[in-house]
Amino acid sequence: MAALACSPADLHPLLGGNATSAAAAEYICGRFDAVSSKFVDTGYAVDNTYLLFSTYLVFSMQIGFAMLCAGSVRAKNTMNIMLTNVLDAATGSFFYYLFGFALAFGTPSNGFIGQHFFGLSKFPSQSFDYGFFLFQWAFAIAAAGITSGSIAERTQFGAYLIYSSFLTGLVYPIASHWFWSADGWASPARADNLLFGSGVIDFAGSGVVHMVGGIAGLWGALIEGPRIGRFDHSGKAVTLRGHSATLVVLGTFLLWFGWYGFNPGSFLNILKAYGENGSYYGQWSAVGRTAVTTTLAGSTAALTTLFGKRLLVGHWNVTDVCNGLLGGFAAITAGCSVVDPWAAILCGFVAAWVLIGFNKLAEKLKYDDPLEAAQLHGGCGAWGLLFTGLFAKKAYVNEVYPGVENRPYGLLMGGGGRPVGGTGGADLGGGRVDKRDNGDPLLHPAQDEAPEDLARGGGRRHGSHQPRRACL
Repeated sequence: MAALACSPADLHPLLGGNATSAAAAEYICGRFDAVSSKFVDTGYAVDNTYLLFSTYLVFSMQIGFAMLCAGSVRAKNTMNIMLTNVLDAATGSFFYYLFGFALAFGTPSNGFIGQHFFGLSKFPSQSFDYGFFLFQWAFAIAAAGITSGSIAERTQFGAYLIYSSFLTGLVYPIASHWFWSADGWASPARADNLLFGSGVIDFAGSGVVHMVGGIAGLWGALIEGPRIGRFDHSGKAVTLRGHSATLVVLGTFLLWFGWYGFNPGSFLNILKAYGENGSYYGQWSAVGRTAVTTTLAGSTAALTTLFGKRLLVGHWNVTDVCNGLLGGFAAITAGCSVVDPWAAILCGFVAAWVLIGFNKLAEKLKYDDPLEAAQLHGGCGAWGLLFTGLFAKKAYVNEVYPGVENRPYGLLMGGGGRPVGGTGGADLGGGRVDKRDNGDPLLHPAQDEAPEDLARGGGRRHGSHQPRRACL
């Protein structure tokens, strides 16, 4: 918020032009400047409070990930998957503090990787405050949490710990630098040399978060192979159902709640007018619209999945509906701020069929992902990027990404369809932790059917009354 200015020299003649009026002008302008400074301080406080509140919502998604993962695996593996979710946040905070934030947002830098703010040195600054770091950390651990579902029930704890640190400290930060840093080669915030004249509009991370997490999970699941019993001797898929639909639904609602920080919070501030001051319409309106598009996309995807699966398999399934809902959210995340609500409904409808189609393909290729994370986040995230390039509205693009004349917008909205791109960031390292050797015992437990909780977690498995055993 710009400070208002008062000049005693300009005010002096208006008060009479004598010695007394000169002193009065000095006093009035001094008081005016003090009030103006308070308004500026209040603006910073409001925006930082909004950002911190959004951060807390995004962090609450970790509870949702934990509940969703716990409900989607078999009871014998619950404690182990819960431990990995806790460590995503714990190790992610450490490595993102040391390296991740600097590699992502360490400006000035080159288009590939950040170079400053290691260990939050020279913080806070005119550009960044601590709230911004915390918000970006919450996104980093969300990307790591996506992958834990893809490799659930068959990954050694040590390998997962290395992977989680690597993703949050290196892989995700590089991808986010490309698309979200002011210096990134594909960023729409660049001052010049914009990719395709627009940069990649991925507002809250269909590509940066969901595709990175989904592709990393895809690599991990491909390298580790399917769980024992997932496919029979003839190659036919065998359903290994999670032990608690209650936890799946609870986790889904918590993720839904957190998405209202994930998408609307990505504006980073709220106290910003569009056009003249004093208007009812400003960034606060765009924040509300973003929440509406998020809601409609997820809800449409849930309903489409409900009836689509009913037509395909002949029965209702709450787990499929929950995954469809999340697929709609993952898809709308890229364009949530720059599309109309009616377009969000179309986004959710297509996202549901993208998820259903990728799940069918996964079965045919004998690909095993217990939470459908690669299909959901990777597949629906990719559709979200394409959707943005088709339906981004000119007025919204210019409001959210100002400063560029004639920036391209959605193809089907008459704008050329260039504000879209993909991210293969996970390929830089998402699979490399696991690529050392397909037979490495660090990756694969000796017997998949042995309860992970008892073999490595050191605690009693969820729902079990067996005695606790020592960790071996």
